[in-house]
Amino acid sequence: MTSAPDHEQLASLKSEVRKRRPQPVIGPASECPVARVLVALPLAHLDRPFDYTVPAGLHAQAQPGCRVKVRFAGRDVAGYLVERREESDHPGRLAPLRTVVSTEPVLVPAVRELARLVADRYAGTVADVLRLAVPPRHARVEAEVPAKPPTSSPPASSLLTEQWAAYDGGSAFVARLAAGSAPRAVWTTLPGDPWPERFAAAAAATAAAGRGSLLCVPDARDVARVDTALTALLGPGQHVVLTADLGPAVRYRSFLAISRGHARIVVGTRAAAFAPVHDLGLVAIWDDGDDLYAEPRAPYPHAREVLLLRAHHEGAACLLGAVARSVEAQSLVELGWAAGVAASRVLVRRRAPQVHVAGEHDHELERDAVHATRMPRRVFEVVRAALADGPVLVHSPRSGYQPALACSACRRGARCERCSGPLGRSAARTAPQCRWCAAVADAWRCPYCRGTTLRAPVVGALRTAEEWGRSFPQTAVVSSGGDHVIDEVDSRPALVIATPGAEPRVAGGYAAAVLLDTWQTLARPGYRAGEESLRRWFNVAGLVRPADKGGRVVVVGEPDAPALQALVRWDAEGFVSRELADRTAARLTPAARLATVTAGPDTLTDVLVALDLPRHVEVLGPVDVSDGDELMARVVVRTTRERGRALSRALQQLQAGRSSRKLTSVRVQVDPSDLG
Repeated sequence: MTSAPDHEQLASLKSEVRKRRPQPVIGPASECPVARVLVALPLAHLDRPFDYTVPAGLHAQAQPGCRVKVRFAGRDVAGYLVERREESDHPGRLAPLRTVVSTEPVLVPAVRELARLVADRYAGTVADVLRLAVPPRHARVEAEVPAKPPTSSPPASSLLTEQWAAYDGGSAFVARLAAGSAPRAVWTTLPGDPWPERFAAAAAATAAAGRGSLLCVPDARDVARVDTALTALLGPGQHVVLTADLGPAVRYRSFLAISRGHARIVVGTRAAAFAPVHDLGLVAIWDDGDDLYAEPRAPYPHAREVLLLRAHHEGAACLLGAVARSVEAQSLVELGWAAGVAASRVLVRRRAPQVHVAGEHDHELERDAVHATRMPRRVFEVVRAALADGPVLVHSPRSGYQPALACSACRRGARCERCSGPLGRSAARTAPQCRWCAAVADAWRCPYCRGTTLRAPVVGALRTAEEWGRSFPQTAVVSSGGDHVIDEVDSRPALVIATPGAEPRVAGGYAAAVLLDTWQTLARPGYRAGEESLRRWFNVAGLVRPADKGGRVVVVGEPDAPALQALVRWDAEGFVSRELADRTAARLTPAARLATVTAGPDTLTDVLVALDLPRHVEVLGPVDVSDGDELMARVVVRTTRERGRALSRALQQLQAGRSSRKLTSVRVQVDPSDLG
């Protein structure tokens, strides 16, 4: 007697029966049976749409912009359906679409075209750009029925132009937005100006013309400020916030609100640069020199350049605002692409704090530079007087406690015996620890002079707070930086120790600010050190009260440094104009197009042989660079800005050739933020 078949045997038998049955023939759709699909594969030699047939059963669902799955190289891969056509250029038989994942048209034509422009600009692939542009699907959110946004009328254009009346050309810029034009401006703000309100007014003027706006800011703190300003001006429900750290459901909900047209004003970080805003009328970016705008994933686009491409391609207005404009923004003004919008020098001087460089005389530095607190006598006097009137901001360029250590005897940097990483201390009375592998070096000995004692050539914000607390024992000390960032402090006297980008705001402004260790910022590697230093210092000084209300900024540094002199004169435009002239002479960005190619030394040799560069391209290097524990090599290729497109195309062809031959990929970065 045979035993009954188990469940696995039954399933196998049923499967065999299904295979032997004749399968019904499903023909293609009767209308536009060909679908062009962008497959989500970041392989450079596959960076183009592929044609598939649309089965009749998927005709209604397979619409341009939706997510699909197709068979590619023997496996199912995701993609976006970008177009339905009557015929295909492919001479062979077309495979059918496997399925429509979602009927939601998440890839609108404007964003698809932008992705192609960005990929060509940065020598990347459209698939890599779309990974940045379109968030992952969240099925539950797609099924939600969105609430109808409340109707709201923008404020009268006269009220909006008044908000910009302090700036020469500001009212005219907003008036042109309200009229539906596409002006382009580089805006330098007054010290202490509530710039989020100006951004909100520009977006409201654009909305009055029936068009959408996209506002990009560096971080979540700035997003919250613009969010508040937009709500106060236009009411709730008229805009959405879009950042990468919202969480999958919230981010996708905001994305759908934009793509479905329920909101036409978007504020966010660099993740919002690709937002599918309907009838885009304005792109705006605040403090475009901030390195948070540089995307760390391939193809490494910068949010400013993405927005400039959008403005040009979609016929939108463009606004770049900052306390101290970037060299790239200055380049746009000098090329005539954008107009400069700024207040008069008389008004700027009235609104700016008094800036003083401590140690203007050598004997003062020799006599007063305090070894432990880095506090010359002049600084101590200014801080003590200012604390009677309100909080004082102390700006420390490094976070942590003692981020770097050196031998007390020979002054060489202290390194880990295990991995050669730099040693530092995270708190007082703790053993030195490697910042790479976290190994404790409690028995450290200098390999050069055999010394056993350590000194701290670089002091972080935590140690600074400790030192200043001892100097002003009756004053509250507040620290902001690292994982503990404070948005706002009250106007009571306090010492606020903050690192770059973590400075809290205070109603009415700080009574004074102190910029410590300016040499550290100026000594950063790379050719942007001066520009970046000035940008940070202007942002700090802009938080201080005007000079006629007692506001003072004291800088501990070398008085002859050009960046410090520009701060004293409150003349960022003059500084970046000279920087632009220097970079033009040196053939650096933005006056030239640069690209770096980084790979292992042997791979890079093969790359240089295979790289087919256009004429008038200069190759610099190779040089050795470190990538963690791995030794890599890098070359820099550069050409004129006018020939930049040809250079990017050559680098794309290089990647496509290596991809088709299944060779190791190399890292290509076009116009990297710096070459340090």
